[in-house]
Amino acid sequence: MARLLGKILMRPDIWPAAIRLGWRLRMRPDPAYMKFRMVTMYGDADAQPQIHDLINYLKWCKAWGRITR
Repeated sequence: MARLLGKILMRPDIWPAAIRLGWRLRMRPDPAYMKFRMVTMYGDADAQPQIHDLINYLKWCKAWGRITR
């Protein structure tokens, strides 16, 4: 978690997306949903999200926010 936070802190352009995502996820997602997402992403229900994938997701959230405004 500290490495992810460090990577986010180095990217001020994605801070707003990270804050919004953190607010949305303040209640942890359903474990069954997370297992499904890990299987679809990594092929393993017990996989952990990779930091670069999380950063890319935040960049996508930022871009999507611009598109939908």
